[in-house]
Amino acid sequence: MIEQVTSQQINAVLWQAADTFRGKIDSSTYKDYILTMLFIKYLSDAYKEHVEEYTKRYDGDERRIQRALSRERFVLDELSTFAYLYSKRTDTEIGEIINKALERLENENTGKLRGVFRNIDFNSEATLGKAKERNAMLRALLEDFNKLTLKPSVVGSEDVIGDAYQFMIERFASDAGKKGGEFFTPSMVSELLARLVKPKENDRIYDPTCGSGSLLIKVANQVPSKKVAIYGQERNGQTHSLALMNMYLHGIDDAKIEWGDTLSNPLHLEDGKLMRFQAIVANPPFSLDKWAMGFAGEGNTDEKFKMEASLDQHRRFEWGVPPTSKGDYAFVQHMLYSLAENGRMATILPHGALFRGGSEGKIRQQIIEMNLLDAVIGLPEGLFFGTNIPACIMVFKKDRKRKDVLFIDGSSEGNYEKGKNQNKLREEDLQIIMETYEKYESIDKYSYVATVDEIKENDFNLNIPRYVDTFEEEDQVNMEQVKVNITSIKQEIQEAEAQMDKYLKELGL
Repeated sequence: MIEQVTSQQINAVLWQAADTFRGKIDSSTYKDYILTMLFIKYLSDAYKEHVEEYTKRYDGDERRIQRALSRERFVLDELSTFAYLYSKRTDTEIGEIINKALERLENENTGKLRGVFRNIDFNSEATLGKAKERNAMLRALLEDFNKLTLKPSVVGSEDVIGDAYQFMIERFASDAGKKGGEFFTPSMVSELLARLVKPKENDRIYDPTCGSGSLLIKVANQVPSKKVAIYGQERNGQTHSLALMNMYLHGIDDAKIEWGDTLSNPLHLEDGKLMRFQAIVANPPFSLDKWAMGFAGEGNTDEKFKMEASLDQHRRFEWGVPPTSKGDYAFVQHMLYSLAENGRMATILPHGALFRGGSEGKIRQQIIEMNLLDAVIGLPEGLFFGTNIPACIMVFKKDRKRKDVLFIDGSSEGNYEKGKNQNKLREEDLQIIMETYEKYESIDKYSYVATVDEIKENDFNLNIPRYVDTFEEEDQVNMEQVKVNITSIKQEIQEAEAQMDKYLKELGL
């Protein structure tokens, strides 16, 4: 019987591989090398096992074996396999050999892998150092990965590889501090967003700032049959590649993940117009500065460039142009304009987006008056990598039947687990939030269903404490008891001083 490899065993080897780079290169950079090598190792081992199967099945008939292999998810030739790279691990040109293997892999699988490896260079002196040091690191990396066997018959479920990949992304995000937040949303926060948008079979699911794609996978996993269409866009080239590999390792071959700036260059279009989606989730960068520079035109570096609604061909900023230094409502408006009729949307935002004035206040007013906001959920502090900025989730819906807005304050103690470096939401915390959201009810010191008139009275300020009173009255002080306690303490002090004097006299002092 073949012994199965577990996620924990894979994770341990991967984390050991990270030791090769730790202290020499920033973890936000070396994660790309380790996760890419994991992808190559998985493709190679799966392919090798299939070759063995077909050789046995077709009794060594090379023509039939090659025909069967050509129908596999991925096609590899000998020079792009991990085994070949491992055999060349002591070659002084190993960096270039790996680069050429990646290029061959892309060329053999252009439909799926075109451009996936374009942002990673295993021969980069700037990133990996001079030849001697670089070659030593790459040899150690190949030797660490050679300890892993990732054949499908050994791994069992494809989810094991996908989960290991996801685990490593989360560990790297934690290790990378602030930069970690750029490519990963904490797992339980992603789970909460996924439950809030309630994806259904045949829905189009979209994340306009998809990072490593983990949030999209969480949403897709809400649908038992997994029959959904996944769309994402990511501005960072390396992170875009991570997202594509993440999808393939989770068995999602048809996800459409584009590379580019979602605001100035949205790439999911239909007949030249923004594509519409039934479920949208996002964790956009908090209060992104200079979010509109992509509208300034190529070569325009004028830092005083002022964005105008007319510059956007998709007319997303007619409700108002967000401030230059805070792009939160630029992303919100993009998503609302991309939301289908009956669509659901949940996005993470900093608390400032709930109450800041100026153009942001006017945009909030439009959103309320058009009856698009369904709920505001305050999150505990310290949930996100590298930032303690208080955050919330805003939930939007098209074609709402009710007019009220639900406010939930999930930030207080008891609603999360405190961690040494980072706090966490637990399953029970998610269940309370979801139950309150489903029942849409007011609960003392936790949630409140506000009417539109109440929100108008607050001048469209959505700051949660204005609606959910979490103030805890302190117990009344019993002054008589305090007086008795003070008298008792004074008496004890007098007795102690008298005893001390007695001891001193006995000592002749």
